[in-house]
Formats: sequence, structure tokens, C-alpha cells
Amino acid sequence: QVQLVESGGGLVQAGGSLRLSCAASGRIISINTMAWYRQAPGKQRELVAVISSSGTTNYGDSVKGRATISMDNAKNTVYLQMNSLEPEDTSVYYCMANAKTSYWNTANYWGQGTQVTVST
Repeated sequence: QVQLVESGGGLVQAGGSLRLSCAASGRIISINTMAWYRQAPGKQRELVAVISSSGTTNYGDSVKGRATISMDNAKNTVYLQMNSLEPEDTSVYYCMANAKTSYWNTANYWGQGTQVTVST
């Protein structure tokens, strides 16, 4: 139904920056929100940032001031710019889209995840 493809992860030095991208495709009528979550080994998945189709954003406390989420509605693509990266940011980052695929169905869809590793 909906496929999410993430890109932009990798190995970054502490203090560096990276930009993640996530493109949604499939039988999408509309997207309400897109978000980035992350999950480190042994920890619960946590919200990094979320953006609505109208541009309203919200950030997790651990990344406030260091992350910027944006969305290209025409491309159904969400971006996450993260600066001043810390080793604690090392996680698998997952993209999520809340999308309407039919008159009866609106659901959350998830990407496969992209690894971000921040080295000291």
C-alpha cells in the first residue's frame, strides 16, 4: 500500500551533521503527518520529530535545538536535518507516515530504518 524509503544514514563524527530523507510512495490519497523516530539497542523507540501537512512541527526533548524537520508535500518526502550530533544520537532512525489510502483507511506506515552512528 504505502512504501517508505529512507536514506542519508551513516557514520558521522561527534559534532557533525547529517540529513535524512524519507520518500513515501504507493496508493496515497493524502498524508496527514510524517515523523522520524529512533531506537537504540535495548531502548524504546522514541519520537525525534514530527511534522503535519500544514507544517506544524514538534520535537523530542533530546533533539530540540539540534534538529529540523521539513516536508515536501508534492513529493511526499520528509527530511530531518540534525546538527551537533552526539554519540547518544546513535540509533536506527525510522520514518513514519500517517497516510490516507482509501475512504475507509488511514494508518501509520513505517520505513525499514536507517542506521546513524556517531563516533567520538
